[in-house]
Amino acid sequence: MHLVKCNPVHEMMNMNRQVDRFFNAFLAPAGETRKNPDHWNPAADIYENDDAYVVKVELPGIDKDHVNIDVKEKILTISGERSDETEVSADRIYRRERFQGKFHRAFSLPNTADADKIEAEFADGLLKITIPKAKELKPKQITIH
Repeated sequence: MHLVKCNPVHEMMNMNRQVDRFFNAFLAPAGETRKNPDHWNPAADIYENDDAYVVKVELPGIDKDHVNIDVKEKILTISGERSDETEVSADRIYRRERFQGKFHRAFSLPNTADADKIEAEFADGLLKITIPKAKELKPKQITIH
């Protein structure tokens, strides 16, 4: 038998890795390790151009009537639900990777966003929300007469 000297630092690091793996299984973004069928987060891209901020959200298999977009106190909220339309009984399903159930995404809008003029388009499972930038007041030069 080979004796190994105890190394408390090594033991503590090993325990930290195990705890990290445990919590990552629950806290990882949807689609990675978390497998909660009742809630999922659709993928979103956010970018800006000269005139607006744009949010694109992937919502394949969802009808636009099942998507809600709200703005309140500079928070843009996108929510909805994808229902289970499986015609196969649960005991005959071997693998299920597409998430079903409710989703909810919230994004803080910058102060330069004009929330009153937001537009949304939905086509081919892609929701595109355009948030125009507010017209900034330019300094005005006043001439003295």
